[in-house]
Amino acid sequence: MRLIPRSEKFFTYFLEQVKVICEAAGTLHEATKQGNSQLATAEKAVQKLEQRGDEIIHEVFTRLNSTFITPLDPEDIHSLASHLDDVTDGIEETMHRLVAYKVDPIPPQMVELTGIIVACGHSLLKAFEALSEEKPLLEHCIEINRLEGQADDVVRGAIARLFQEEKDPIQLIKLKEVYEVIEKTTDFCEDVADVLQGVVVKNS
Repeated sequence: MRLIPRSEKFFTYFLEQVKVICEAAGTLHEATKQGNSQLATAEKAVQKLEQRGDEIIHEVFTRLNSTFITPLDPEDIHSLASHLDDVTDGIEETMHRLVAYKVDPIPPQMVELTGIIVACGHSLLKAFEALSEEKPLLEHCIEINRLEGQADDVVRGAIARLFQEEKDPIQLIKLKEVYEVIEKTTDFCEDVADVLQGVVVKNS
């Protein structure tokens, strides 16, 4: 029995959303590696990608409201699209705070964390490709869960180090906020993975 019709438009939208996430995450990561001088240019690129993500989610909701028979439960389609949008928003918010707070130098832990977001994006892409092709996807969800746990460990260590070493309270607050936004972005990735796992259970 076919779980998902290959021609179903919703999964084209999901793949487009995830590709936006991958591009935005890659832009963020490269900018943190290159340093503060590249952040302003990268921020504009990420803003455009975030706007494209908003357009895609609008298309998903418009089609969802006009489609009587969907390949998945409508609430799952809504949830997947919304959580993917959260990921894009989290990447955009991370970039914005790095620029607004003039974080310089960018701590190596932030570079590591943006790299984890890139890895989450790649795993999301593999998961949605597997979903659209009716292939197993749980391994990709498990990898996202692992990456989210790794990000939590890095953030906890970085914040603990901040309170031990940072003497400027304003700088401490700025860096702590950026770390927390990055951590929340990886949480959003895990939210997508959790919905995907639920979809598999429902349709197995």
